[in-house]
Amino acid sequence: MNTYECKKCGMSVNAQCGKCDLPLENAHLTLDNGVVVQISQCPGCSGKIKSPQCCGADMNCELN
Repeated sequence: MNTYECKKCGMSVNAQCGKCDLPLENAHLTLDNGVVVQISQCPGCSGKIKSPQCCGADMNCELN
């Protein structure tokens, strides 16, 4: 399971899909205006959420 960690305070979270019960995977989404945002995506149902935030910034996830 991917772990998202705040670079400022060190808090971390693990996320999984409530529908599929699968761990969410780190991904990126390119918006129509070309801006790339970090998201968490379910590998089962392809549901997407904005990646978690802490201390006013996106939490980062190391890719394995």
